[in-house]
Amino acid sequence: MSSRIFQSVIIQMKDATTRSIGVVDPDGLVVASSDLSIIGTNIGLVSPTVEPGSDITTKSGGRTFKALGVGAADDYSVFSEGEDDLARTVCIMASIAISEAGIYFEENHDKRTFVKNIVTENVLAGDIYLRAKELRFASEIMRGVLVIRNSSIIDPSAIELLQDSFPDRHHDFVISVGDNDIAVIKEMPPTADLKYLLKIAEMIEQKLENELSLKTVIGIGTPARHLRELPDRYKEALIAIDVGRVFDADKSIINFESLGIGRLIYQLPTTLCKIFLSEVFKRNPIEALDQETLFTIDKFFENSLNVSETSRKLFVHRNTLVYRLEKIKKITGLDLREFDHAIVFKVALMVKKYLVSQESKF
Repeated sequence: MSSRIFQSVIIQMKDATTRSIGVVDPDGLVVASSDLSIIGTNIGLVSPTVEPGSDITTKSGGRTFKALGVGAADDYSVFSEGEDDLARTVCIMASIAISEAGIYFEENHDKRTFVKNIVTENVLAGDIYLRAKELRFASEIMRGVLVIRNSSIIDPSAIELLQDSFPDRHHDFVISVGDNDIAVIKEMPPTADLKYLLKIAEMIEQKLENELSLKTVIGIGTPARHLRELPDRYKEALIAIDVGRVFDADKSIINFESLGIGRLIYQLPTTLCKIFLSEVFKRNPIEALDQETLFTIDKFFENSLNVSETSRKLFVHRNTLVYRLEKIKKITGLDLREFDHAIVFKVALMVKKYLVSQESKF
C-alpha cells in the first residue's frame, strides 16, 4: 500500500484525536504521520510481539504500536502517541481505518481485479486506458482468453491449482467468474499462434483431471491484441463451450475459430430454424429417418461423400450403400451424392441438433 494512502487516512483522523498517529515501515521509518515533522525519521524497530490481524498492541518509546496486514511479520505498523488505554484505542481504530482503506485501494487498483472488471464489463471502455496507465499495465499486448467450465460448482482448490500453474501474477490472471467458470487470461509471445493456446488448454485439463479428478470443458477465444478486446474474447470462449456441447459433444477443448457453421446456427432464432427444417423436409420430417439411416448419413459425410470409402468403413457392399442413399432420397427428396443436396442436408442435421439442445433447456 502506498504511503499516500496512509497519509490520506491519517489526515482525516487528525481532528478526531489529540494524540499524534502515524505509520512506520518494517525498519522503523515513519512513512506517514499527523505530526509532519517526524515523517522520514526513524523511531526504532517495532517489537516482534506485535501481531497482525489481532487487537494485540505493544508499547515502546512512549508510543503504542499495532501491526497492519494479515500474517505478514514484516508489515507496516500503526502507532499512536502515549502508552495508556486511550493510546491503545486510538491505535486500534487507526489500524482498522487504514486496513479498510487498503482493502478498498487493492480492490480498485489491483491488476487482477482490474482484468476481471474488464472481462465482466464492469469498467467503462473509455476508462480502460487511463486505469491501465495508473497500474502501469501494458494495453497492447497479445493475450489469450480461456474459460474452464465444470458441471458442478468450482472447487476453490481448482482456482488455487491454476494460480500455482500461472505464478506470474503481473502478466497472467486466474479469475473466478460465476459458480462454474474460471477464466484464464494468459499473456502470449508475439509469435504465438492457436497451437500455443491449445497446449495451455491441454495442460489445464490434465492438471485438473490428474490432481483433482475434475472433468472440464475448455473454451478458447481468439487472441486479444488490446485490453479493450478482452470482453469480446471472453464471450467467444463462452460461445465455444456452448456451441461445442451441441455440435461436438465428444470434445473437451473447443476453439472459437473452429466452430464453423455451428456458430452461425447457434445465433439463429428457433422459429427461423423450424421454418428452415419444414422447407427442407417437405415430403417427410427428419424424424422419419431411423437411427441406422442417420448413422449411415454421418459416415457418408465423414468420408467426404465417397461411396466406396463409406461402404468399406461400414463393412457393407457398395450396392447396399447405394440402396440406402436411394431410400434417403425417396424419403427426403435429397440426393446426398449431389454436393448441393448434401450441404443442405448437413446444415439441416445441425439445425435439428441445435433445436433439440434448446428444447432440453426447458
